[in-house]
Amino acid sequence: MTAPSHDAARNALMLTELRLPTIARLWPEFAERSDREGWPAGRFLGGLLEHELAERAKRRIERHRAESLLDVTKTLASFDFAEVPMLSKAHVMALASGDSWLDKGATVLIFGPPGVGKSHVGCGIGHALIDAGYRVLYMRTSELVQRLQAARQSLQLPQALAKLDRYDLLILDDLSYVRKDQAETSVLFELIAERYERRSILITANQPFSGWNNVFPDPGMTVAAIDRLVHHSTIFELNKVESYRSKVAARQQQTQRANDTAQRRRQSSKADDNQHTEVKP
Repeated sequence: MTAPSHDAARNALMLTELRLPTIARLWPEFAERSDREGWPAGRFLGGLLEHELAERAKRRIERHRAESLLDVTKTLASFDFAEVPMLSKAHVMALASGDSWLDKGATVLIFGPPGVGKSHVGCGIGHALIDAGYRVLYMRTSELVQRLQAARQSLQLPQALAKLDRYDLLILDDLSYVRKDQAETSVLFELIAERYERRSILITANQPFSGWNNVFPDPGMTVAAIDRLVHHSTIFELNKVESYRSKVAARQQQTQRANDTAQRRRQSSKADDNQHTEVKP
């Protein structure tokens, strides 16, 4: 026996007020099945609560993924570790699970020339951490520096840094493209100092530490920034490897050419079949 209609309407209103949309959607079906199969009250309530929690977790992950600004195509599942043999898949997957290194605000540094997969690996770790319940933000380092510069000019830098503090991991891509002659890149040092041993940073860079004097305003600040980053850090050096991006693009082009050739053959075969089956008057 189903619940009376007035009870159903009242329950729907209360569940809406309590912001329990999944239970509001499922409870009539569960109630009918419970009455039919004689469920204990605890099983009925527990089933509804499990679905509500699962849907909330799903929506939270979707929301965190949207706010992260990560490239949705750059996941660890789509990265071919065989193409970058010096990169330990086991080590990367361990980082992707989060846990202790995020708790102590450790740093991940990925060095290598353009095209070797630095950004892909960083984004892949970010996606995996979001799936594990963490909050992540991806930004080009130059873009973030511009935003922090604007915040400093409007006397809002502490507030801007505080907003970034909500993220368990901040991914700063292409740090080497930041130049100290663009403006006050000291805001980048302030960000690093603010998150030191509190919140984690993942940095990708084309240049090793020796080239970072072009980033910070003076050598002393460069040394201080590097000192904070290397403490509690994991460093991947993807050097002496053919461009991962170029190899992926070459394989895609080869696949496309093979598909085009197969398509032309099918069209030619179909045309031949039509000629042979044509009925003459």
